[in-house]
Amino acid sequence: MLELLTKAIAERRIVSLDYDPGLRLIEPHCIGRSSAGEFLLRAFQVSGDSASGEHENWKLFRLDKARMMQLTNDHFAGARPEYNPNDKHMKGGIIARL
Repeated sequence: MLELLTKAIAERRIVSLDYDPGLRLIEPHCIGRSSAGEFLLRAFQVSGDSASGEHENWKLFRLDKARMMQLTNDHFAGARPEYNPNDKHMKGGIIARL
């Protein structure tokens, strides 16, 4: 999963993610670890299901809760203007980022 996300970030590829409550399309921006050591993904969700009801917004995903993930053939332009490369939730370190 980390290799797929690292590739998605490097190639600016949209990812299809199955994460409660269902399928989402996301633009991955940053992978890192929480202070507790969990792998985290900061991404902008462009469409799909959302427990919060915000179908297009910034999201923080715990990778151990992802059921499936795959690269799509679609690309995104690059980092969104609101993107913070020093995500405060990645206290355990950054693995890859835009």
